[in-house]
Amino acid sequence: MKIYMCTDLEGPAMISTFAQTRDVTPEEKQRSEHFLTGEVNACVDGILDFDPQAEVVVWDGHGGGGIDQMQFHPRAKLIARGPISAPYFLDESYDALMFVGQHAKMGERGVLCHTYSSQTVEYYKINDIEMGEFGCRALMAGTIGVPTVLVTGDDVTFAEARELVPNIVGAVVKWALGRELALHLSHEAACALIREKAAEACAKIPQIKPYYFPGPYTFEARAQEGCNARGVRPGAQIIDQRTVRITEDDICQLPI
Repeated sequence: MKIYMCTDLEGPAMISTFAQTRDVTPEEKQRSEHFLTGEVNACVDGILDFDPQAEVVVWDGHGGGGIDQMQFHPRAKLIARGPISAPYFLDESYDALMFVGQHAKMGERGVLCHTYSSQTVEYYKINDIEMGEFGCRALMAGTIGVPTVLVTGDDVTFAEARELVPNIVGAVVKWALGRELALHLSHEAACALIREKAAEACAKIPQIKPYYFPGPYTFEARAQEGCNARGVRPGAQIIDQRTVRITEDDICQLPI
């Protein structure tokens, strides 16, 4: 079995403020990386519980990096944060995609919810379907034939994922009380839950279809009030000052 894992820093238990995910102080960032890396390692353990010979590749998907490399699981492989673009070295050799530490798309309630940028983006849409990072990358994986089988994060993220992949396995490690407020499991309880759910997700791979619809893919990005979307990519169709569109046959040519 070969599993690709996409990570982010906003989704783990005990993280609920943007300050925890940015380079405010080295101590704060290190604490957040500890929470994410523990959950990632628990997910790897769950995969290995199901298949002791599994190959697990983890992509550190947080903008400033979110994995504590000193704590990283000895049986997994890491694509460390650096210059990278879709499909992020994901290919058809993988049996499944898993998201650990994922946040919801931009909205009012999800913990640290945002779509790619918390400071500039109001929404992304692909073929008129609003998507955050989960949806865009699950669809990207689907075009390769890879199913998305697990998501961990808050309850809003899990609900968003189920709209696109109805039988996806979810590990809810916190419940949104606001954009920067949550009810959390302890780190230990979150890790135990993720390990259990990762093994369950591996068992369900044959039952979960890749999230997919055929192209061409029309991508629409709208910037937040006071921001300008014209710089998304040269040649994009300008709808108005805050909105642009791009159409491509290959989804990996879109800025996702």
